[in-house]
This record gives sequence, C-alpha cells and structure tokens, in this order.
Amino acid sequence: MFCKKPPQNLESSPMKKDEAIVRVPATTANLGPGFDCLGVALQLYNRIFVCRENELQESHSPMVEESAGLFFKRTRKRFPFSLKITGRVPRSRGLGSSVTVRAGIIVALNHLAGDLLTLAECLNLVVDLEGHPDNAAPAFLGGFAACSDDIVFREPVDPKLKFITVIPEIEIQTNKARQALPEKILLADAVHNIRNSSIITAAFASHQYALLENAFQDRLHQPYRKKLIPQFDRVLEAATKKGALGAFLSGSGSTLMALSLGNKKECAAIQSAMCRPLQQAGISTSTMILSADNKGIQFVE
Repeated sequence: MFCKKPPQNLESSPMKKDEAIVRVPATTANLGPGFDCLGVALQLYNRIFVCRENELQESHSPMVEESAGLFFKRTRKRFPFSLKITGRVPRSRGLGSSVTVRAGIIVALNHLAGDLLTLAECLNLVVDLEGHPDNAAPAFLGGFAACSDDIVFREPVDPKLKFITVIPEIEIQTNKARQALPEKILLADAVHNIRNSSIITAAFASHQYALLENAFQDRLHQPYRKKLIPQFDRVLEAATKKGALGAFLSGSGSTLMALSLGNKKECAAIQSAMCRPLQQAGISTSTMILSADNKGIQFVE
C-alpha cells in the first residue's frame, strides 16, 4: 500500500533488541458514508509489550497467533515470544481494538527480528488480516486517512476538531455487524454516499471542517446496523440539535461519535444530549471527548 504524503512517524526504537513496547492509537472508521474507506486516529491508546524468549512461555489468543503467524510466514523467521497488552481501547466497540493488537504485534516482532520489513510492509500485513484498510491506515500513520486497495491519502487533523465519543455497554462483533448488511444496494444510495464521502475527504484535506456539517449521513450500512443499538436515531439527532457538525456509528459499533468545533462547554452539552436517550433506555455508557492522533504507531520506553 502506497501512502500519499507519508509522515515520518515511526523512528528507530531506542529499546533493547529482545523487547519492544508499541503504542497504537484507537481509530474511528467509516465516518458515516465512507464505508471501509475513511478513518481517523484518536488520542486513545493500547500498548503492546513483546519480549523475545528462548523458549515458548505461554499459548496466545487466536488473534495473536494469526498475526504472529503471518509475520513469521512473510519474513521466514520464527522465535518464541511473550506478550502483554494494556490500554484504554475497549473491545468490540468500533474503535479499532483489533488493529491495535495486530499492528502492535507485527511492528514489535519486526523490531525483534531486526527490522526485516518496512512500515508500509507491516501496514500491508495488518490490512491483510483486517480485510480492509480504514482502521489500519490511520492507526499506522495517524491523522485522517482515505484509502483504496493500493493507495492511502493521509492528512493531519487540527486539534480544534473534537471527537465526542459515547460508548454504550453493548458489544458488537464485526462479523455480526457485517452480516446485517444487504448484498445489493440502490444506485441512488451509492451516489448519496459517494457525494458525502467526497465532501468529508475534501474537508479534511483542506482543513475546512465546517464543510463537514450534515456530510455524515449514510445509506449503505448504518440503516441496517442501527437495529443492533437501541435509541440509535435519537442519539444522532440529539447531537446535531445541540450543534454538532454531525454524528455517526464508529466502525461497526457500538460507539456513537459526534464531531464539533465548539468549546469545552459546548462539547460537554453535546455529550450529555447523546447519552440521555441511552440512559432512558437503561443502557450504561462511558464517554470521552478526544482529539485526533497525528503520530500514529510509536515505540515507547
């Protein structure tokens, strides 16, 4: 995968050659109409600690085994390792938790193997594992990413744009969310999404975020996935009524995301308005007001 305007974000690690700690940002993908194409990295992180061992210490989860197996197959180099994951990215909430694990493992193993792969090659492995680049690209590169099968356009995001994050206590597996989608769509719906995703890309590319107003409306996946989240329409309507630029389902859910150029008080009012319908339905929520992460994946000490 080739990146337009790639950042110099992953410097050589100062750590020992037998251990690596990698920080990977959460992501919000799709941004409404940009299904499997658009994503933004967020200042919410998981840390993946990988240590090279002399012998196998423990069995790993299927996701870890799959990620490590693909790396070892591609590099033709294999060694035992131990693993620890810490951080604040919730699982099965549409914030790219699987990418944080897969990307962290592959980048860490690559360091332990002597940097056999480039950053772009590591990204390609994660895209292969995920099946689409909308979470992987921003997690690696930071900022906003618009992705095709072969090219990523990446642009940093101004910190004045806030991502108001409401996380219902509802787990949604990506596979289940994809099963809710129809096999065919109407031409008018496809055109509607092309228009809106083009406006979103132009807004982020030019840093004219006011253009985002009302651009997050989607007809390809949200009308079908919203059945998995009670009060979905009321939450999104509450965000726009309180002055958000718009709101959408983050990834495959269940996180609901609104964007705002408002101050701290205005963002808090949007957040409260979004939570109210869920609370009235007896659904617990956690909330955050985040900025975009423009660094992407990083080694940390």
